[in-house]
Amino acid sequence: MLKKITVKNYKGFKDAIAFDFSDFKDYQFNIFAIKNDLIKSAIIYGKNGAGKSNFGLAIFDLTLHLIDKQRSDVQATNYLNGDSDEEFATFIYEFIIDSDHYKYAYRKINADTLIYEELLINNHKVFSYNFQNNKGDFDGLKIINADTLKINESINMSVLRYIAYNANIGEQNPIAKLMKFVSSMVWFRTTTDGNQYIGLEKGSGSLISAIIETNKVKEFEEYLRKNGVNFNLQAKKNPVGMDMLVAKYKYKDFDFLETASHGTRALLLYFYWIQKLKNASFVFIDEFDAFFHTFLAKDLFLEITINIESQILITTHNTDLMSNNILRPDCYFILSEGKITSLPNCTERELREGHNLEKMFKSGAFNG
Repeated sequence: MLKKITVKNYKGFKDAIAFDFSDFKDYQFNIFAIKNDLIKSAIIYGKNGAGKSNFGLAIFDLTLHLIDKQRSDVQATNYLNGDSDEEFATFIYEFIIDSDHYKYAYRKINADTLIYEELLINNHKVFSYNFQNNKGDFDGLKIINADTLKINESINMSVLRYIAYNANIGEQNPIAKLMKFVSSMVWFRTTTDGNQYIGLEKGSGSLISAIIETNKVKEFEEYLRKNGVNFNLQAKKNPVGMDMLVAKYKYKDFDFLETASHGTRALLLYFYWIQKLKNASFVFIDEFDAFFHTFLAKDLFLEITINIESQILITTHNTDLMSNNILRPDCYFILSEGKITSLPNCTERELREGHNLEKMFKSGAFNG
C-alpha cells in the first residue's frame, strides 16, 4: 500500500506537499476505511484550481518511467512549477508491501527525464544514481539478491526499471513486488470530452467492445437499472463492422452512446472499471461524481470502497459525501494553499461520530 507521497516543484506545487496515509485517528466506526494501519479510502476536497487533479497526476508520475501502461498528455504539460527557479521536480514515495518499507525518490527535469533516483528498503539503501554525472552506488543490490547484476555507468533509463527487467529475481523479490504494485495502479476520470485513464493497461480500446466480448451486456443492463437508468440493450455491429450497443424501444432503435446522457456514460465507465479494480493496487478517481446525482454518487462510492480491496483516493466538490455515515473524519482531506490536511487536523475540536461534518465544513469550522 502507499504510505506517503511528497512532491515539490511539480505543476502547481512550488513547495513540498505531502499526503500521509499513516496519519489516522482512533475512531471506532467505519473501520473498513483503514487497512494495515494505513488509510484505505479517502476523499480530497478543494476549490477549483487548488490542485486536486494535479496531485493525482503527481501520484502517478512514477508510472511514466517505470512501466509501459496507459499515459495521458496532461502528465507532461507544464511539468515544472512556473514560480520556482528550481530546474527539477522532486518526488518521494513510501510504500508498505508485505511488512517491508520502501522509500523510492527521484528528481526529473521533465516527464521523461530522470536526473537522480534512489531506493531504500527497510532503511537500507539498495541503490542511488546520479544521471547527470553518471555516478551511482549499487552496493545495496545484495539486499535484493541482485549483486551479480552489472549496471552500465551511463545507463539511460530508470535504474529500478532496469533491475526489474534484467536481474534474475522471482515474484517474491522486493523489487518484483514493488513493480507489481506500480503496474496495478490506475487513475481515471470522466469529462465532457470522454473517459480518460492512466495505468493498469495499455491502450484505450472501446468500453463497449470490452463489455460485449466478455458477455456482460445483460449484466451492464442490470447495473444501469439498479442505478435508476432503464435500457433494453442489444449487441450489434455497426455498418463498418465495429461493436455497438443498441437501445431498443417500441418502434425505434438507437445507438446507446448517442442516446445516453453524460451520467449514463459515466456509469458505463464505472461498470467497466469496477471489474478491473479488483486487480488494482491503488485507485485515484478525479472528479468522481461530476455527472452523478448526489444519491447515486453515495451509492457508487460505497460500492467501490467497500467491495474493492485496493486503496482508493477520490476528488470531489460534493459535500454530501462528507459524512460519518460514509467514511470518518480522518479520511476527509482539504487541499488549500499547497497543503493537504485531514479534517481532525483542521480544527481543535474533537470530532465524534455524531458530528455533522458537512454542516461544520459549510460553516467554516475547518481551517484547511
